[in-house]
Amino acid sequence: QVHVAESGGGSVQTGGSLRLSCTASGFTHSTACMGWFRQAPGKEREGVAFMYTGGRFTYYTDSVKGRFTISQDNAKNTVYLQMDDLKPDDTAMYYCAADPRRNDNIWYTCPGFFDACKNCGQGTQVTVAS
Repeated sequence: QVHVAESGGGSVQTGGSLRLSCTASGFTHSTACMGWFRQAPGKEREGVAFMYTGGRFTYYTDSVKGRFTISQDNAKNTVYLQMDDLKPDDTAMYYCAADPRRNDNIWYTCPGFFDACKNCGQGTQVTVAS
């Protein structure tokens, strides 16, 4: 059974930075599509960024491009989301998702990853004050 745990949320001023961590366990494969969703009060959950841990592909939603960076530490089965130049609109609960997959293409694009928050964690709160 896949288990996901997030950490690293907090409160910052506009323009500040935070780094979220997501550690996953229980994979049957050594690789996965992993990434982040967020949900602000009164809004639907939206995809933020994801990557394929067995390759080089990364994807960012338009609103965070150039400000957020997703990366991994394979030895720790951990994915990070470095968030810079944070804005009040980034305020939300952030959820990590892990979808075990295996593909030999290092540019595997994880199709459908944003369709659902698979093996979703419990979330970590990010609050950006104006």
